[in-house]
Amino acid sequence: MRTTDSLLEARRELEICNACRYCEGFCAVFPAMELRRVFNNGDLSYLANLCHNCRGCYYACQYAPPHEFGINMPRTFAELRAETYEEYAWPGFLAGAFRRNGAVIAILTALCLAGVLIAAALFQSPAVLFGSHAGPGAFYAVIPHGVMVAVAGVTGLFALFALLVGFIRFWSDIGGRAGDFFRPAPLARALGDILTLRNLGEEHGCNDQDEAFSSLRRRFHHALFYGFLACFASTATATFYEYGLSMISPFHLFSLPVVLGTVGGIGIVVGCAGMLWLKMASDQAPGARRLLGGDVAFVLLLALSSVSGLTLLALRGTSGMGITLALHLGFVLTLFLSLPYSKFVHAIYRAGALLRYALERRS
Repeated sequence: MRTTDSLLEARRELEICNACRYCEGFCAVFPAMELRRVFNNGDLSYLANLCHNCRGCYYACQYAPPHEFGINMPRTFAELRAETYEEYAWPGFLAGAFRRNGAVIAILTALCLAGVLIAAALFQSPAVLFGSHAGPGAFYAVIPHGVMVAVAGVTGLFALFALLVGFIRFWSDIGGRAGDFFRPAPLARALGDILTLRNLGEEHGCNDQDEAFSSLRRRFHHALFYGFLACFASTATATFYEYGLSMISPFHLFSLPVVLGTVGGIGIVVGCAGMLWLKMASDQAPGARRLLGGDVAFVLLLALSSVSGLTLLALRGTSGMGITLALHLGFVLTLFLSLPYSKFVHAIYRAGALLRYALERRS
């Protein structure tokens, strides 16, 4: 990773923290920090992505502003994480999307929504677009099956490949090796950390809004995380139903894909609403204000994708289904295209950092 002002500031602050060590029991960052006497660029990228932004160290630090040392690890790591997202992004010419992420997501959402709605209006008569469709194949009466599969396949595979390339670059930069993914004990430890969000204040909680401890952020993260997994499981199950069992969507209300999608959608909406509230209500001193727009835009996009999906479920079989389906597909298309260039990438980099931490603890 190239040397930047944020990276130099992170090195300066970590050298002070490594001498002080007052916060060594707060989270995984400080035990990992203490294994090092010198911090190279890869180490700093690793530690920044290992940080869960619980903010406990900021409120406990005796050298935080207004002290002349000005230690503010949550803000410094947030700035450095944003730079790592841009550094590892593929293809490189799209990396600049991270710098004005809020505007990029807003413009992309408008373009995708307009594109889907215009295409639907051009290729379908008003009687089809605003008509009532019920039973198997109702969705495909509005948007042809082949079009849905082609667009979702191309954009989904592009997003997955871009995320994979970014992760490989990150993993190599922090000193990871391919063989590390075949070590069961560290993998199990990292998976446990990921699924439980242990580093979001396992014992006392995080400093969500101020110096008081709270578990709200962890709970909202869990709702969002498991809601997203449920929606992914819903899509995978629906694919198996259609291609493995020859059952055509939309499926009945109590089928597994619908139940998983409904539970997941509600979880995402609850998680997004909670995260937005915490972002607006929290103390801004330990935060990186320039990153707030991109964070909010991505959370809103997730929420709108879920709300439109739940609305589609409620309106299927009615004359409102066609236009709602077009809106939902527009939001989902935006989500697919923006995944490698939005806050979503923090999930895969943090997972990699947790695996690296588990490997270090093992050795």
